[in-house]
Amino acid sequence: MNTLLEAEKIAHLAAEVASEKQASDVAMLDVRGVCSFADYFVICTGDTNRHIEAIWQGIDEVMRHRSIGPHHKEGTSDSGWMLADLGSVIVHIFAPAERDYYQLDELWSKAIPVVRIQ
Repeated sequence: MNTLLEAEKIAHLAAEVASEKQASDVAMLDVRGVCSFADYFVICTGDTNRHIEAIWQGIDEVMRHRSIGPHHKEGTSDSGWMLADLGSVIVHIFAPAERDYYQLDELWSKAIPVVRIQ
């Protein structure tokens, strides 16, 4: 399988799971033209620490079921920002205040929006 197609499928799956876990403002961005370390970002918001953790656990479970584990993980639900490096896909799960503060959507505004689920 083409790794670009695989990255796109992984990103779509992460966005879908986040949405199923009731994450808000789920965005999948194609960052290939503006980023050297990833092909896609998935950015979403959880309402509480428990919600952020549940979103991450859902994504992790589905990915591991497909033999895709994170290369690297940073942050905790208590910090308001969890990041998972799934290779060509980076997943960011924010608390509302941290999402507003870091404004990754704006920082990567030249990326191509692929999916947006409010």
